[in-house]
Amino acid sequence: MDKIDKAILYQLQRNSKLNTKEIANRVGLSITPTYERIKKFEKQGVIKSYVALLDQSKVGKQVIAFCQISLAIHSIKKLNNFRNNISNLSEVTECYQVTGDYDFNIKIAVNAISDLHDFINIKLAAIEGISKIRSSVSIDIIKETTAFDLN
Repeated sequence: MDKIDKAILYQLQRNSKLNTKEIANRVGLSITPTYERIKKFEKQGVIKSYVALLDQSKVGKQVIAFCQISLAIHSIKKLNNFRNNISNLSEVTECYQVTGDYDFNIKIAVNAISDLHDFINIKLAAIEGISKIRSSVSIDIIKETTAFDLN
């Protein structure tokens, strides 16, 4: 990945609504090679998708919480069961398998604390194999970005 590639990706990370001409002007390249590079990134999976980032509070998601989850048994079957179940829960916006005291960290967005309570005690508790859940509620967002530093 060269300097121009990184510049194109930088622009797209900041504003994916930019058209090819605007990106080309910002990175100092003509339109056709800029377009070809973007298409190459899409084909290679470097660019996974184009999305609109929403203000959570303006769409009613007043509570952001994080749960650390441990599984009782770490067989492939149990791990896949957890992955499948957690992937189908609309409240879960992110899920990571991690090292350390817990097996997974998940981020949850819900409308109210009562919804978080129901999510943990009804939906998470229904997933077979979970042995421990630790939750915490966000009280402030200090930094929130989807952009990667490409240097």
